[in-house]
Amino acid sequence: MDTKCSVFIAASVDGFIARNDGDIEWLHRPEYECSALKGLSYDQFMTTVDAIVMGRKTLDKVLSFPEWPYEHTPVVVLSHGQVALPQTLSGKVDVLAGDPLHIVAHLAAQGLKHLYIDGGQTIQAFLCAGLINEIVITRIPVLLGKGIPLFSQLGDERVLRLIDSSVSENGFVQSRYQVLAPA
Repeated sequence: MDTKCSVFIAASVDGFIARNDGDIEWLHRPEYECSALKGLSYDQFMTTVDAIVMGRKTLDKVLSFPEWPYEHTPVVVLSHGQVALPQTLSGKVDVLAGDPLHIVAHLAAQGLKHLYIDGGQTIQAFLCAGLINEIVITRIPVLLGKGIPLFSQLGDERVLRLIDSSVSENGFVQSRYQVLAPA
């Protein structure tokens, strides 16, 4: 399959992407503000993305934001149940059900070449299916102690090759990895 699947995500140093209740406000502390973040910026990354694939819980979190952040990027929500979308998102969000291989094949058939995979369970499912090509993780200098893990029981071991790593003045450490195919 020629469609690339990438992850671009922030996590605490102890590996959590959110608190147990889904709260991500810890990402926006004033001490994290700095003049320039080093590494691959979110905006740079998004210019390469054809569509975002996320799970239902991630959609619920995004819907709580003051504005829809993906105005110019199609969004695919994975759900086996009904998803009630606001009228303002009509034509901007598709809901699909199926395993990750089926989802990527379906989107590739539509001509999509680069998918941004987002949300803990969705990332884990795509990793287990061997579909993630690249992972960009920005480690935030905090230990949450508990929460929603970025990685849990992935099943098979995955070998990563470091592409780039950078440190920003605010303590953010971004690492970009290629996910290597199993030997």
